[in-house]
Amino acid sequence: MSEEEKFTEDQIEAGRLLFAKRWDFLTSVTDMANLPDIGDTEIAFAGRSNVGKSSLINALTGRKGLARTSSTPGRTQMLNFFSADEAPLTIVDMPGYGYAQAPKELVEAWTNLVFAYLRGRPTLRRVFLLIDSRHGIKPIDLQAMALLDKAAVIYQVVLTKSDKIKPPALTRLKEETLANLSKRPAAFPAIIATSSEKVNGIEELRAEINHLVLN
Repeated sequence: MSEEEKFTEDQIEAGRLLFAKRWDFLTSVTDMANLPDIGDTEIAFAGRSNVGKSSLINALTGRKGLARTSSTPGRTQMLNFFSADEAPLTIVDMPGYGYAQAPKELVEAWTNLVFAYLRGRPTLRRVFLLIDSRHGIKPIDLQAMALLDKAAVIYQVVLTKSDKIKPPALTRLKEETLANLSKRPAAFPAIIATSSEKVNGIEELRAEINHLVLN
């Protein structure tokens, strides 16, 4: 497994242009029957509650208020869709998982919705699974990976808040994460370390997403 992908200047620029468009909120759904029409490429972001999904989406699109951020875990309880005019891409913000205070029946409803979406969306090219760099992979993340493996959906780990730990610790975390992913059938063999606050890794993530759009 490679640790991180390398992108050319042209690929970085193409990714920048894709996300330089005006991105807007499209819709939120709590039921498969209300999913928007299938279009071109879709990508989805998943992760534990408060891992920084909304902040990362805002950093990618350059719109601070596009995806609502909250210090309260478990706020995102629906599938939230975002799109841009003339962009052959839809971004999906999936419900955060691992919120212990959520009622059991609500957690089950989220899980059923997410699994149904993963299995039934033919244009979904990849799920970006966000892992907080300060904590690494937790048991609840392993459960999410098992769900993705079962759904046979390719997923790629994105480390968030990578500026919050020192470089040697980040290097060790990458190595440990890649070792874990090597045992996962649906895991993509590379990770991207990001910081929404410092904008680290955002160019690389844009380039990776643009590559999915083109191929």
